[in-house]
Amino acid sequence: MLPNYFQDPQILHLGTTPHHAYFIPHDSVESAVKNSRENSVFFTLLNGDWDFAFYESYHELSKNFLTKPFYQTIPVPSNWQTEGYDEHQYTNVNYPFPFDPPFVPQDNPCGLYHRVFNLDINKDKRYLLNFEGVDSCLFLYVNQQFVGYSQISHCTSEFDISDYLLQGENHLHVVVLKWCDGSYLEDQDKFRMSGIFRDVYLLEREQNYLQDFFIQTQLADDLKSAVLKVETFFVGGHRDISWQLSDPQGNILLSCVTENQFEFGIHELQLWNAENPQLYTLVFRYGSEVICQKIGFRHIEVKEGVLRFNHQPIKFNGVNRHDSDPKSGYVINREQALIDLRLMKQHNFNAIRTAHYPNAPWFAELCDEYGFYLIAEADIESHGTNAVYVKSPETSILLGVKTDIDHKAIRQQVIDNYCYMARSPLWKNAILDRTMANVQRDKNRTSVVIWSLGNESGYGENFEAAAAWVKQFDPSRLVHYENAIFQHSAHQNDCSNLDFHSEMYTSTEEMEAYFADSKNRKPYLFCEYLHAMGNSCGDAEDYWQAMQRHAGACGGFVWEWCDHSPYLPNGRMGYGGDFGDVPNDGNFCADGLVTADRRVLTNLLELKNVQRPIRAELVNGQIQLTNYLDFTPTGEFISIHYQLLENGAVYSEGYIDDMNILPKQTALLPFSLPQDNGNLWLLNLTYRQKVVTPLVEANHELGFDQIVLFGEQILPHRQENESDEALQIEENQHHITVFNRTVHYIFDKKTGQLAEWEKQGQAMIKRPVEFNIWRAPLDNDSLIKAHWLAAGYDRAYSRCYDMSVQVEESAVIVRAKCGIVATSKARILSLDVVYRIDSHAQLHIHIQGEKAAHLPFLPRFGLRFFLPENFQSTEYFAYGPTESYCDKHHATKLGVYQTTPMQNHVDYLKPQENGSHYQCSWLKIQSEYQSLLVTAEQPFSFNLSPYTQEELQTKTHNYQLKTSPYTVLCVDYKMSGIGSNACGSALKPQYRLEDTRFSYDISMTF
Repeated sequence: MLPNYFQDPQILHLGTTPHHAYFIPHDSVESAVKNSRENSVFFTLLNGDWDFAFYESYHELSKNFLTKPFYQTIPVPSNWQTEGYDEHQYTNVNYPFPFDPPFVPQDNPCGLYHRVFNLDINKDKRYLLNFEGVDSCLFLYVNQQFVGYSQISHCTSEFDISDYLLQGENHLHVVVLKWCDGSYLEDQDKFRMSGIFRDVYLLEREQNYLQDFFIQTQLADDLKSAVLKVETFFVGGHRDISWQLSDPQGNILLSCVTENQFEFGIHELQLWNAENPQLYTLVFRYGSEVICQKIGFRHIEVKEGVLRFNHQPIKFNGVNRHDSDPKSGYVINREQALIDLRLMKQHNFNAIRTAHYPNAPWFAELCDEYGFYLIAEADIESHGTNAVYVKSPETSILLGVKTDIDHKAIRQQVIDNYCYMARSPLWKNAILDRTMANVQRDKNRTSVVIWSLGNESGYGENFEAAAAWVKQFDPSRLVHYENAIFQHSAHQNDCSNLDFHSEMYTSTEEMEAYFADSKNRKPYLFCEYLHAMGNSCGDAEDYWQAMQRHAGACGGFVWEWCDHSPYLPNGRMGYGGDFGDVPNDGNFCADGLVTADRRVLTNLLELKNVQRPIRAELVNGQIQLTNYLDFTPTGEFISIHYQLLENGAVYSEGYIDDMNILPKQTALLPFSLPQDNGNLWLLNLTYRQKVVTPLVEANHELGFDQIVLFGEQILPHRQENESDEALQIEENQHHITVFNRTVHYIFDKKTGQLAEWEKQGQAMIKRPVEFNIWRAPLDNDSLIKAHWLAAGYDRAYSRCYDMSVQVEESAVIVRAKCGIVATSKARILSLDVVYRIDSHAQLHIHIQGEKAAHLPFLPRFGLRFFLPENFQSTEYFAYGPTESYCDKHHATKLGVYQTTPMQNHVDYLKPQENGSHYQCSWLKIQSEYQSLLVTAEQPFSFNLSPYTQEELQTKTHNYQLKTSPYTVLCVDYKMSGIGSNACGSALKPQYRLEDTRFSYDISMTF
């Protein structure tokens, strides 16, 4: 039986070395500067295939588990769920076990690992065994002797095993439990996976080895010089150290020998920032060990309520990032991380929040090198505490209790539960320990500019103690913790050691209200916003604009970088519930800007252009450019390709390479605008990177602007029918038919819809044209959807009250009074519909609509056509080529594009509305023999798909979709916006289809 350390919050580590900075000693300067662990003679990587046994409960471990043979192996590092043991489980808030702290279930799965390695022991050396990441805790045995215990899944546990080693063959046994008391502090929104998931290695060290060092830089007020100070900590007393410092160009600035501490003044300083990450190289030696550390000089502060970096106000274009991969789970190597960082650079991100734990220990090194600001977050999240039962009005009614309920008291009880870990003395040591582990490991990383105490764990005395320790230990950086907005009933919050007012998923209006109160003096930080779930990020531009309006708004971090979607046995990607996991939170894990396998989604494209480093606007008849880079003049970095278009055709184009605009400054584009001649004039400005940087190639597109100079929508020349043969009319009890030898239109008197339409004997539609108010709900519609369903929008259909036909001015007019109704519900819409078939037999539709004001806004309104499947080739003038909506079109341009139904479909893991195109002037779709041109009096939205909205709505996974036997074309008067309300704020009113009266005109010619 294992000792009960894993259910005692006062026992966190046994036999481990103190938390310290991450570094690897080498035997030579050449090896150290290469910064490759594998090059070090003192480093022995123990990754590989380990013997493994899995037990459904740790109780199944026999007393002789250290001597039992093994029959299976498992790769280390890995998560055992990705290797076929146990099951994946995704839960966001709810703990996957009873809330009974500090106890975890008796049926607590465990993995027994075994590894043999050979060692030629040097008696003058110490041997340190490192586990960089083990979920959730580990018991270590060396040569069948108990060495120690440790928890904190995402931080390094290091054991001095020198006294347990044998000459030659040595045996490691590691028992890993799925859950421990620390799991109450690791309730992050992610798939719950277990095992040894980061590197395991042995370090050979000197007897009196360097255990830790702390690099601190103090910059002069003018930022032109600095003092570099290094404190060193040896296990056995001070030692002489030789130092060498080189500038970013490799010039050696000094070589010297000191005892223990080092201090040096540097002049003509080259500063580090995310746009230009200049790093100095510090190499120091004592005895046989050489250590290399890259150093950047930078200064971060809050001054007069504004976040300043190197004295410059900056804003974070940030994103929250997990270590995650659909195949390897938590296991991430440098190549995988570089894929993420390259994509982030290419899409104009400059900051990362390590959500919600320290990422791999070398990850911050990459951010130092390639230029990202880091919020380094401790491995703390306990929001499952808010699932604890609280008596409420609803429960009182269910229990038949009549009582006056104090709603304020109920809310306070919820908050008190939420703050359980933050206020309980039992958990103070664990919270402090996790805070210290985070800070100590990454304290020498230049990119780490903010320490975060954790995420969604309430607030109280324990976090106040953690914040105070961080401020005392490292006053050079800032401290963040969003949940300080909560206050439990027995406490008055002290936020004096927190540098930000941080919020998640609040609206731009709430941020504006914060700045309207003069008492608020801290910078405002969105630590999470723009919940990028499914078709999302519709309000990205609104947030950007709001943040630009306030100097104290220091930016935000999108939730989140990638979907968490492990592979299923069939090779498809899955989400919560696909693995038999209960409880689960479904596809709430599919909320990334990229898919789990790093396919770029339109959400990321939208963010890229919103975050473009330079912007243009039309001001008093001239084009004004603003450089939004913080430290880089445009002349060093950006070239501009311009293209002037008249009615969609290129009139002129060229390049401007000599625009040199200082950071945060503006200048006029040296460009002569055309005269207004009534045509549509567009100016496209594409911004490209002029130089090669480590992660981005030269000529990479950084973003674009499209400016409408003059004019409105353009309409193509309408086609004329081959024949002007007179139209005939037939009417019976059920239908009105308008026809000649070329066309047949049949209108249904029960529905008021166009039921059949033929041209030259071939069907133009395969099902009646529908008045359409529904869309396959987005993840972002999850809250409003309940109101839509309650109003019957999902099952609405058309009924006709009156239909008539007459001939007017060489045209046949069919009039219909219709209602959009749903069973058990009041009428949703009243429609006056006029179908006009002109002398060329072309169809024009005019709709006057009226909606009851009390009903929720509509998902959309328009017409849905079920065209023959061979209608494929489509050309259109709208925002494209990717999907666009009224609030999500900043990654697209007005232009002429071609597509097909399948090409237009956007493949989300959970099917939903996708592929719409905003501000369409016209579209033309054709088969081998027929074509259809759709135009309107005002720009409209359209959607072309091989799937019906019903198919998208009813299927839970993209691989389940069945194509329709028709080409489905939706031509919308308006489509409501996208927003990010799956977790973010509600869709803004200006993006809702709230019209209570509207008029809609479209024409269909062939």
